[in-house]
Amino acid sequence: MTDYQTVHDFICGQVPTMLKEPRAFIRYPFVDPGSVYDGNVWDWDTYWSVYGLLSIAGDLPPALCEQVITHAKGNIANFMDHQLPDGYIPMMIEVANWPEPYLNMRRKEGVKLNMMKPFLCEQIRMIAAHLNDWAWASGYLPGMEAYFACYEREYFHADCGLYGWHDDIMIGMDNDPASFGRPNDSTANIFLNAFMAAELACMAEALEAFGNPARAAVYRQKREDLIAAVQRECWDARDGFFYSVDVDIHTRPYDWFHQGLGVFWKSLPIKIRVWSGFIPLWAGFATPAQAARMAAHSLDESTFASPYGVTTLAKDEKMFDLSVTNNPSNWLGPVWIVANYVVFKGLLDYGHRAEAKRILDGTLRLLAEDVKRSGQLHEYYDPFTGQPIMNGGFINWNILALTMQKEWEAVGC
Repeated sequence: MTDYQTVHDFICGQVPTMLKEPRAFIRYPFVDPGSVYDGNVWDWDTYWSVYGLLSIAGDLPPALCEQVITHAKGNIANFMDHQLPDGYIPMMIEVANWPEPYLNMRRKEGVKLNMMKPFLCEQIRMIAAHLNDWAWASGYLPGMEAYFACYEREYFHADCGLYGWHDDIMIGMDNDPASFGRPNDSTANIFLNAFMAAELACMAEALEAFGNPARAAVYRQKREDLIAAVQRECWDARDGFFYSVDVDIHTRPYDWFHQGLGVFWKSLPIKIRVWSGFIPLWAGFATPAQAARMAAHSLDESTFASPYGVTTLAKDEKMFDLSVTNNPSNWLGPVWIVANYVVFKGLLDYGHRAEAKRILDGTLRLLAEDVKRSGQLHEYYDPFTGQPIMNGGFINWNILALTMQKEWEAVGC
């Protein structure tokens, strides 16, 4: 049996376990990651889970396919159900004994928090494209507008044109050194900004579908402005890499000092090579020359290359570490399948097929070995040995290993 078939058969058998019914204040069906995250609705986890599930929809029984769609729509309904009047949407909705999501409770106490990562419109657009139908989502449009307004009001740094996390809590890559442990409101993370560029494009597409081309044009311009800012502030031509940047930049008032030539630059690169530097390829706004530089990084055995895909942090960074940890989960080097997928897809889209194939083969081998050895999949893996590090029973975006194979075949490879 091939590695693909091993992984395919195992994951297809696990799909029903991912589809959860309403409980407590989670009022609609939803998809959860499995393992220790059972009963939680997460923002980018639900997006990538559904992304993977829809890619293998043709391999599932029709009744199960219908369930997947119901639960995918339910993800959106749950997030919109807990949107606050100011547009804020929590990153995670958990089953608990309190009356509403914990993050909303804290928000209502006046605590500034990070909000849902930019995967709301992307998931809506993905479901609509699969169904060739936007009508089911039409009632969400005011909430979608409010969500973007909240992002611009609270997380946008107008001086440099980039979005920034408020703090380092629930930022997707929990302990990304570009944000983890740094001062609040100081980092415009490349993860947030590159995915936001895709989110803005999806909002424009939604507005077109709902018959509002004028508003769609506004969001397309926001996207173009954001891409220009990422290119200006985050691309390092010397290193050939997209970096997160420090945006806590201004001339400090010290009596009469610093009154001459003050700070005129808008950001400083945080020169830590993280897998998220590849996201602009997935989002489609890297130039071909930039993609070629990034492709070379993916093959560099001293930095990102692993027999099982790519490390989440370059191996020669001082923070590289493979510790077993949860809250934060460890993104300081272990192989995560979602990172493998994003890098793979970006390389494939830009025509770097040999580099993409290396990641595809390594990913399938990694997961097939895990299934054969342990009878399950895990959250993240040792990039040198392929041994699982944490959380057996994790399905979630591991489905993307199958998506890679489907997309590889779709381009005629």
